[in-house]
Amino acid sequence: MTESSMEEKNRFICGVVEGFYGRPWSMDQRKVLFQWMQCWGLNTYLYGPKDDLKHRLLWREVYSPEEEGQLRTLIVEAQSRGLQFVYALSPGQDIVFSSSCDLTLLKRKLRQVSDLGCQAFAILFDDIDHSMCQADSEAFASFAHAQVTVTNEIYRFLGEPPVFLFCPTEYCGSLCTPSVSKSPYLQTVGEDLLPNITVIWTGSKVISRKLSVDCLAEVESVLQRPPLIWDNLHANDYDSRRLFLGPFKGREPQLRRHLRGLLLNPNCEFEANYIPLHTLGNWYRTGKEEMKDEECEYCPERALSAALHDWMEELNQPLQAGRQSSRTDQRATVPPSRCKTPDRSDCPSTFRGTSAVAKLPVFPLNSSSPPSSPTMVKKEKEGQDEDKKRSNQPSQPSQQPPGSRPGAPVVGGRGQRAQGRGHCGGKGMLSESQVRLLVGLHYLPHEHGPSAQKVLQDLTWLKTNCHLVSANSKKTQPQKVDEWRGRASRFLSLCEDIAQLHCSVVGGANRAVLYDLYPYVWDLRNTALLAKAFICWLDGRVLSDSSTLGSWRNCFHWCGKTTGPDLLGVDSEPWVFKGGVSGEVQMLLPIGSCSELFTHPPPLFPTSRLYNIRPYYSKDKVELYRMVRQFHLRTQGGQESSTAHPDVIGDRCLGPCLALSPEYSFILEDELGVCGCVLGILDVRSFAKRCQASWIPAMRDKYPPKGNNTPPKTQDLIQLMEEDQGEYPDSLLYHFPSQLRLDALPELVDISVSRTLLTTLLTALKANGSQGVFCEVQPTDRQRLEFLTKLGFLEILRGEARSREGVVLGRLL
Repeated sequence: MTESSMEEKNRFICGVVEGFYGRPWSMDQRKVLFQWMQCWGLNTYLYGPKDDLKHRLLWREVYSPEEEGQLRTLIVEAQSRGLQFVYALSPGQDIVFSSSCDLTLLKRKLRQVSDLGCQAFAILFDDIDHSMCQADSEAFASFAHAQVTVTNEIYRFLGEPPVFLFCPTEYCGSLCTPSVSKSPYLQTVGEDLLPNITVIWTGSKVISRKLSVDCLAEVESVLQRPPLIWDNLHANDYDSRRLFLGPFKGREPQLRRHLRGLLLNPNCEFEANYIPLHTLGNWYRTGKEEMKDEECEYCPERALSAALHDWMEELNQPLQAGRQSSRTDQRATVPPSRCKTPDRSDCPSTFRGTSAVAKLPVFPLNSSSPPSSPTMVKKEKEGQDEDKKRSNQPSQPSQQPPGSRPGAPVVGGRGQRAQGRGHCGGKGMLSESQVRLLVGLHYLPHEHGPSAQKVLQDLTWLKTNCHLVSANSKKTQPQKVDEWRGRASRFLSLCEDIAQLHCSVVGGANRAVLYDLYPYVWDLRNTALLAKAFICWLDGRVLSDSSTLGSWRNCFHWCGKTTGPDLLGVDSEPWVFKGGVSGEVQMLLPIGSCSELFTHPPPLFPTSRLYNIRPYYSKDKVELYRMVRQFHLRTQGGQESSTAHPDVIGDRCLGPCLALSPEYSFILEDELGVCGCVLGILDVRSFAKRCQASWIPAMRDKYPPKGNNTPPKTQDLIQLMEEDQGEYPDSLLYHFPSQLRLDALPELVDISVSRTLLTTLLTALKANGSQGVFCEVQPTDRQRLEFLTKLGFLEILRGEARSREGVVLGRLL
């Protein structure tokens, strides 16, 4: 063995494995990765994306000349950066170990890659069935013998390269039968696998919270060699709502003496990996044997601060999606100040046995990279044009509702922007506090960051103590009420910060970060909008024990007392509880178990408009009436009659609910003011009686017949007001006692905001005891029918049952 080969064999392997399920990184992204790795002192890259068909599913097929050229370019690029390129192949799904033909094809494939300049290899047998075909059962004593025999032969065939990795099927403690020390499979691997072949291991779990010296010593003893850790700490392909931006943590640098190396399998989204890889480099450098000074010990918090400092500069660079650039020099921007010269002396991705959770496609994608910017620029311009049109609409005088927070969007005028936080358009800069908020909300699989902890703690306390501000609470001490409202105010402020973060990411100059992080900040923005509106609604609207429909104590059983991390425990895999912070907030809400209300794909093209959802105030009425009148005229395709009373449409569509059920009316607003609302009725029976007793008489007084002078349309609408309060069958109201009305539901580019608005109403109805809700829609209104169907509403009644046209859709809560 040459001197360089000996040095390669003895060097601690530390770097990155591209080994997740999902769209592989683009060539441009990998080249940026190699620059990062060189800068941060990492030394190895393992190529093994599960969705590269010729890596796993079609492993027998050789690469085409074009694919060869790309792979050669990648290998040369890695080597030029001083990195070791490891090519991995996963033949385990369908290989016949005893087949000379399959063995020949395996050798041909690896020889092809070797001829391209690759000098390090890996054979992976993760996430496959343990059973063998009949031919293999007759040829080998066990599954482990079959794998080891083929691996040894391939290793010799390639000339016994200094770095050759083997991933066993039992690759972590939880998959070993009956245990690590007594596993016949691992014992066979340890005894029969050639000693210079390195075995891959993920720790006690697929995603290990911590790696301990004791556990590594145990597996080292069984394998008769130090393992290489395939670290899934930041892998996120098992949950489409989670992202991990926190520091490399839970692995003491002293572990190195028990390891051959460590490769981090990070987030699927390339741009999300700056901090994980930056801090991994910090861990690797501080763990070198010659660094004994205590001041140089690895500290995750210090490493995170250093990584944040450098990432801030990266985040505000005008980078295109997928790191595409017209100039090669712009493909990556690595801040030079902290670069260290390398020392020259159910769940598949991460190796799981469960099925993969597909990532939601966010943007139109080809097989290699996100779209280039022209399409996005066009769509953004269309959104800006729409905003301009909306801002030119006539506005009403702006008034701030009583009790609203300073800086909140102004109620009323559509032509005026909100004060305080301002408009989110343009190419803004992410502040350091926003980046810390982003990281804190998307921290680590077993640990929330400070901001996420604050969100969950405050929401839990506020819902637990909401009886202090219930609608019919009379004995609460004033100081207790003030305490609840003070904590609620801080919670609302944090939710506003999350909404502003979404705005800044979408409006920022770095489109590469936008494309990768958008689904996550968008999901959390919607969750924050809902939670904020719900907390606002609780104050003075939630019913207490004296309610006949149901009390907050009875209906808040949904508010689980166990949070995600508590449910998981130290020994659980993080995919046991899905959704991360968004999922935990969801489960703290009355309808948290209704997943169809929360899981839907983000809009194809993001908007930086800043939205807010809040309860209705009486001063909103003028703007809502104006808005619903415009909706009505647009759908009718005509002009408003000069003789018609301006309130008649609003009185018919919104008036009864705003007058008799204002506590179940919610407003959607943006920087320009109110842009939509959704109305609800908790108990349709009692509401109908109140309408007949007070609302209908009031309308007859407001619109008295004046002989032949009353406009025909006004007369028709007055008649419709009376028909609207017709009776529904008892069989319907027994299961669906509540009703929602969508007369002023806005039509937005981001339809998720409308969904969140409607979900807010359903949350309030459920909190006050409703078990089901229905909505009546015209059969011709296909858009609304589709909208409700996607939210779990089913057709339960045809309008003919009430001598009315229309379809009644309902859903249980």
